[in-house]
Amino acid sequence: MTPQSPFMILAPIEPSREAELRLLLDSMNEAPGRVNPNNELLPFAQFDALHFARLLILDDKTTQDVLEHGVLIRTYPLYFALLGDVDGDENVFLDELVGRSPEGLRTLFSCCEGFEPDTDLLAWMKRHRSPPIANYINTRGRTVVRVREEAALREALEAHIASNAASLQGCSPGEIHDTLRTFVEAETSAGRLTLSDEARTPLKWWIGNVLHLLGMPLLLLLVSPLLVFLLPFYVLILRHLEKTDPEVTPTVDQEYSDDLSRLEDHDVTNQFSAMGSLKPGFVRLLTIFGVLLTVDYAARHIVWAGLLGRIRSIHFARWVFVAGTERVIFLSNYDGSLDSYMDDFINKTGFGLNAVFGSGLGYPTTNWLIRDGSADERKYKEYLRRHTIPTQVWYKAYPGLTAIDLARNDRIRKGLKASNVSDQEAREWVALL
Repeated sequence: MTPQSPFMILAPIEPSREAELRLLLDSMNEAPGRVNPNNELLPFAQFDALHFARLLILDDKTTQDVLEHGVLIRTYPLYFALLGDVDGDENVFLDELVGRSPEGLRTLFSCCEGFEPDTDLLAWMKRHRSPPIANYINTRGRTVVRVREEAALREALEAHIASNAASLQGCSPGEIHDTLRTFVEAETSAGRLTLSDEARTPLKWWIGNVLHLLGMPLLLLLVSPLLVFLLPFYVLILRHLEKTDPEVTPTVDQEYSDDLSRLEDHDVTNQFSAMGSLKPGFVRLLTIFGVLLTVDYAARHIVWAGLLGRIRSIHFARWVFVAGTERVIFLSNYDGSLDSYMDDFINKTGFGLNAVFGSGLGYPTTNWLIRDGSADERKYKEYLRRHTIPTQVWYKAYPGLTAIDLARNDRIRKGLKASNVSDQEAREWVALL
């Protein structure tokens, strides 16, 4: 199995170069929201390990909300972020990225503070990495190459069925399975189809994953006496904060919402970037740390592949602290429209929404951490849209395919491996086509 890794390079923008950077990012697109995968700066299509990539300027329009807590507004620099999700080790991909696109990277990062013409590009990028505190991968081990091979397999099978409909008419599901299995064997032997074997899981990753699996419960066990002692005090303080923290959910400016909409719905999959400040105080910081570490652990070791809560439409997602612990950005790649995405979260995992985002400044009032909050649909959607920031450049390696498509194609491929299948198994497999 080849595991997937996130990467994110985050650097403050030189104020005098912001306009130039925006023009550079625009030049990477064919139109707003539609990337040129072979653009001159970063030709994404050349990287076979790259699932998704995103370049954006972190321009948080909600920093003034701290006034609701009586806190003075802080002036933050604009940040430029380059991030993605890749097969294999992050460092290996960054080496490849620098090796193939050094001039494009230098052109982009020259707009950032502290980047000089003679700067060691790879070392500078690694110094400016921002790892996620929580990360979600739809299906670990599903590589870009595998996705493309399985999509080609399904297309070949459906084309063969369409051109041989008469001869397949009246065949049992088992006979159809045998016929198509023979067809695929012939196609792969002739080199018209490729179905690569799965790579061996890297020993280093396997050891790290086991240590992570065991380490979190062990740590909790060690500190459990202290946690039990502090829990009543924590709960009392949190309930007080929930009853007194202000909501900030004004109606989103229509022009801003329209600008965001122009970047959406150009494919079956969309990108989402939402950024905001945390409510002040140690209890809120402790809460978000605890919740996100739990999310990360569950996504890595507990939840079924392809499911975040009960949501199947998310390919990759992450939460990242931005230059300190006062602000957080959430980034995801999801299928469908934004409205359906928000409705999925509200209806299927509203308690999780409240736990994760309830420490965000201005979030609709929660009750005992997981109740209420997003249940007020209007307030929640206004809050989320207001904290959404535009993504200037977004790339997807397999346009037109949803997460459900990927899971179905995987089942089709696995079903072909079986030489002896029951009638029920054959019927279920044929139904996938």
